[in-house]
Amino acid sequence: MSSELSFVEYVCEQIAAAGTITFRKMFGEYAIYCEGKVVALVCDNRLFVKPTAAGREIGGQLEEALPYPGAKPYLLVGEEIEDREWISELIRATGRELPVPKERRKKAR
Repeated sequence: MSSELSFVEYVCEQIAAAGTITFRKMFGEYAIYCEGKVVALVCDNRLFVKPTAAGREIGGQLEEALPYPGAKPYLLVGEEIEDREWISELIRATGRELPVPKERRKKAR
């Protein structure tokens, strides 16, 4: 089952205070970016946040789950998504700990 665009847009609205939020469809699901870094995935209309030390500290009550078979565990956000301030802080803290993505080279033709 793939995620609905309306849910992804709702997630982005809820975490908007974290910084510049964008998303990209990938393999029928979505990657959520904060300041150009992938901080979360939306799979099966559920929000999975990349685990970091700061994220675990803020989201201590969150369980870890696999967003898709073969993936590493992510923090699974449930009803907590309703708290815009809290979820934005979780995303902001997660993004601060993640490395800046490497620039992709254009393929030579």
